[in-house]
Amino acid sequence: MYDLLSGLSVIEASSFVASPTAGLYCAQMGAEVIRVDQIGGGPDFRRWPVTENNDSLYWENLNRAKKSVALDLGRPEGRELLQALVRATGQVITNFPAKGFMGHDVLAHGRADLVTIRVMGWADGTPALDYTVNNAVGYPMLTGAGPEPVNHVLPAWDLLSGAYAAFALLAALRRRQETGLGGEVRIPLSDVAIGTIANLGGVAEVLHQGANRPRMGNTVYGLFGRDFVTADGVRTMIVVVTARQWANLLAALDLTGAVAAIEAERGVSFAKDDGLRFNHRDALFPLFEAAIGQRDHASLAVALDAGGVVHSAYRTMLDAVNDKDLVAENPIFGAAVNPSGFAYPAAGAFATVPQLERQAPRPAPRNGQHSEEVLAERLSLPSGEIARLIDAGIVGTA
Repeated sequence: MYDLLSGLSVIEASSFVASPTAGLYCAQMGAEVIRVDQIGGGPDFRRWPVTENNDSLYWENLNRAKKSVALDLGRPEGRELLQALVRATGQVITNFPAKGFMGHDVLAHGRADLVTIRVMGWADGTPALDYTVNNAVGYPMLTGAGPEPVNHVLPAWDLLSGAYAAFALLAALRRRQETGLGGEVRIPLSDVAIGTIANLGGVAEVLHQGANRPRMGNTVYGLFGRDFVTADGVRTMIVVVTARQWANLLAALDLTGAVAAIEAERGVSFAKDDGLRFNHRDALFPLFEAAIGQRDHASLAVALDAGGVVHSAYRTMLDAVNDKDLVAENPIFGAAVNPSGFAYPAAGAFATVPQLERQAPRPAPRNGQHSEEVLAERLSLPSGEIARLIDAGIVGTA
């Protein structure tokens, strides 16, 4: 946690991954993020992984450092309270539909400078999930050895869209500061996905080639990179991106002479050309497989580290969580009292600001924990009116 965004308050009306991620990143940098949910929790409130008591560890971690207001959004009065909170605060992050009671034009009545950041599935408003967008843009047909498509489990487009939404919020707020104008920024997962592919050269590549890139399993496209198995059975990934790393890798494996023979035979030089190493992998990979297969992983790692060669053994997530450098001694983690009651390392801001003292991660709220506080502060509702709303089941509390 840092206080870089202290003084900024944001209403978040969202669920699942992308939109809550945007709010989380803002909260971790010091913004007051007020998440508004249905009483009892929204559609993601019990999403797996869950504890034995059905508390969602997913929800608990995507909503750290936020405040929670619970309303009955199925009733007009509950929806009107959410609209009033948005107008009073001035900025909202949401993945609610662009049409309806959370439409920007509706919310901006009486608040012309309102900034709305809307995460969407498809640009036309059609719903989509990370997993459906991913297969629509073709990545599962590049993953694995084939011929069947392989879905990866990381929701990359959700996470990129969430980060982009947080960036878009700050950009829109800067524009408002300069011009006084509000507005809506729409961020469809589909556009984030296909736009990212374009940024990486993928759109141009397939149009230039007139064909899809071939599937290559764990081989890195366009570089010398692949997984190899050591003598003691450890599978490790090795990737070379510089001329120095290439020379040091050859020296570490005592392959300088053997590789020079291939260069002479084929009339090429691998010293400074990633593409040539990739194109001639049919001759290079067997050499490296044999050399690495004769080394135990520990000694190989020492040699590669000494040469600045990038490598990493494959391991499980449980292995990674028990790595002290990644978790136990990593300053992004700290202790927090979790609503689930389960004690575990809690992640704070990923960034490190050397000039500022890092604050401890904060817990996620309970559903409705801050309803009374927020309604009193943001809408100036008297305690009697808040009590009436609670008694009527329009406002929920923890």
